[in-house]
Amino acid sequence: MEHKSNVRVVEMSAYLVWLRDLGPSFVVREGDARSRREIAGVDWQYNAYGGYNDLFGPEDHQLNRRKGHEEHITQDNLVARKVLELERIPRFETNFVLEGGSIHVDGEGTCITTEQCLCHGNRNPHMSKDEIENQLKTHLGVSKVIWLPKGLYGDEVISGHVDNICCFAGPSTVLLSWIDDKSDPQHEHSAAAFDVLSNTTDAKGRKLDIIKIHVPGPLYMTEEEAQPFLGLVALGQQRLAGSYVNFYIANGGVVAPAFGDKWDEEARKVLEKVFPKHEVVMVEGGREIVLGGGNIHCATQQQPAVCSNPSDADTM
Repeated sequence: MEHKSNVRVVEMSAYLVWLRDLGPSFVVREGDARSRREIAGVDWQYNAYGGYNDLFGPEDHQLNRRKGHEEHITQDNLVARKVLELERIPRFETNFVLEGGSIHVDGEGTCITTEQCLCHGNRNPHMSKDEIENQLKTHLGVSKVIWLPKGLYGDEVISGHVDNICCFAGPSTVLLSWIDDKSDPQHEHSAAAFDVLSNTTDAKGRKLDIIKIHVPGPLYMTEEEAQPFLGLVALGQQRLAGSYVNFYIANGGVVAPAFGDKWDEEARKVLEKVFPKHEVVMVEGGREIVLGGGNIHCATQQQPAVCSNPSDADTM
């Protein structure tokens, strides 16, 4: 890799690549004319998307594999702490189980999530929906939580993360994974989300501008592709959670997955229209990434800049 003066490579032990889910969620306290902005990181609890039993089943012959998975959970649960220690950023520890891919915020007081994930009994079974919402408000500093019923069809292993079906693209603007074909099971998920989004407002009372972006495929995992993934050949022909919403926003750029699919170019055009001041880069190999259960947004985590004065903030 060509050396860049503004890129630092850090070696860190982790079982999974999904920094969005393992790493900290950064929160910001804006400064004023006399003080600089401050950032901190929320260190959520991680339990491998609900625990190893959901992944491996209770069979005795899987015992050693489950024990190994427990060790991986312990290792992955340290990632957020390590990142914050490396960056010397204050850490807010919480006992609340959450993956970063299960939330999207607009930076103006609104959070979007799914009932399928956060209300699942394998995350925080002792909490009601209202209690979960209060946790989000407390730790993220939001005042409004919009609950979508489900995530993307085929995203059941991680209980339907919101970052595959819907995301904010700006103030009062959301992108929604969509398919017109009513016979496709994804249509029901998308239509239910559209209904919720159409009948709510953000934290500032604004109606949402909903921009639809067609899902790729449908894409399916073959038995050959399933072989390396924990040996679960039964996953062969499982529908993959392919989504163009699972992208990363950088300073001046949007990095989105391309799947070698007929919908790739349309997705590029939608993103270029939604982000006219950003360069949209479609990364080939989105299919290979989604075989592991996530995509570009899942594998990345933005860290806000600490600006010396408020006028610098618009360069983030």
